[in-house]
Amino acid sequence: MEELILIGSWCQHFYRSYFEGQRYTPTIRTRDMDFLVPVPLQIKKKVDVEALLRNEGFVVSFSGGSGYMKLMHPDLILEFLVPERGKGTDKPYPLPQLSMNAQPLRFLDYLLQNIICIEAEGLKVNVPHPAAFALHKLIVSDRRTKEEKLLKDRKEAFAILTALVKKGDTVEIKNMFGKMPARWKKRVIDVLKKTENVEIIEILK
Repeated sequence: MEELILIGSWCQHFYRSYFEGQRYTPTIRTRDMDFLVPVPLQIKKKVDVEALLRNEGFVVSFSGGSGYMKLMHPDLILEFLVPERGKGTDKPYPLPQLSMNAQPLRFLDYLLQNIICIEAEGLKVNVPHPAAFALHKLIVSDRRTKEEKLLKDRKEAFAILTALVKKGDTVEIKNMFGKMPARWKKRVIDVLKKTENVEIIEILK
């Protein structure tokens, strides 16, 4: 399971270690814990994730008409995602190595290319670099149809960008921005202009 990357809001819990000494106190209000799976998945031994977690109280649930698999628990919902490439598809991506399937989503390749390992609470966890996470959130927010999720994405992104600036990591913000395709950069700048975030715009110039 070392190949999996934690993405989504739960990354913020582990970013507290990255921002140790900084004023960064995220509030996580979701049970959803998303794992990004690099494809093709390179693991030597097959792992039956559902069987592995069954004794911990997790049960398999199928989402929507497409049949995406989730592992449900009273406290957590585990879901597996893969980068969507080409024309895209509504069908689940099979992961026989994990005895699961995954939902393909856009923009995840960017996170996959910008991973760090954080050690916290006795765990080593692969997560996107905080700057990549924040910029990705801004892109995703611009595609949201529900205002509640849009505002949540931007709040999380700006909290991380602010913490990076205070930590002195403005170069990392600019570097992660530089790795984006031109059309993604435009989306990020458009969001920053809409929200009048002049400080970050200046950093990205």
